[in-house]
Amino acid sequence: MPPAREHGAAAAHVADLIREAIIRGEHAPGARIRQEELALESGASRVPVREALRMLEAEGLVTLVANTGAWVSSLSLAECQEIYRVRERVEPLLLRMSGPGLDEPALERLEALAARMPESDDPETFLELDREFHLLTYTGTTTVVLTELVHRLWNRTQAYRRVYTGLMDARARCTVHDEHRLIVGALRDHDIDAAESMLAGHIRRTRRQLASHPEVFAVGDEP
Repeated sequence: MPPAREHGAAAAHVADLIREAIIRGEHAPGARIRQEELALESGASRVPVREALRMLEAEGLVTLVANTGAWVSSLSLAECQEIYRVRERVEPLLLRMSGPGLDEPALERLEALAARMPESDDPETFLELDREFHLLTYTGTTTVVLTELVHRLWNRTQAYRRVYTGLMDARARCTVHDEHRLIVGALRDHDIDAAESMLAGHIRRTRRQLASHPEVFAVGDEP
């Protein structure tokens, strides 16, 4: 493999590792990312590590400061609210495109996820199942840009959803679980208008509740 292509493949691999670590909460917003440690952990040289960080900067997950270093990007409350407003518009559209293409195994998995989420009080388990649930609803179609955009918006807000999930009371959790079941029911009934409307309200409610917890947006050492 030519050196340039080899570095490109290595950079993509390192970017995948960092992205997944950020999504899992191993690197919090504002945390310093040390290139030397990344190179050691991934077994890659510094060239693909630097390229991986540039890739993640383009996705909004990493902030690079010249001659200083790299940090996990953070969002202000206003920035997070803007992303959620975008999600309120684009995710119902993606669901409308995807819903008719969801097959029986996908619908059965969605029903299983909706039933399993109320069974656990562990925030990390809920986040994993909730993420799988929503992203699965978008797999019934192939898009040019929309699916990738939605994934990036989810990735950028994951850390704040993690903190907020730990603050949810029993009533809020019950509402979330009910909304998941209603979305699946509408998809099962081929009522895409209802599914689209419920998803928009689901995202809007989360945006408003996040706005009531500004402490969620406190960050660490980001410059």
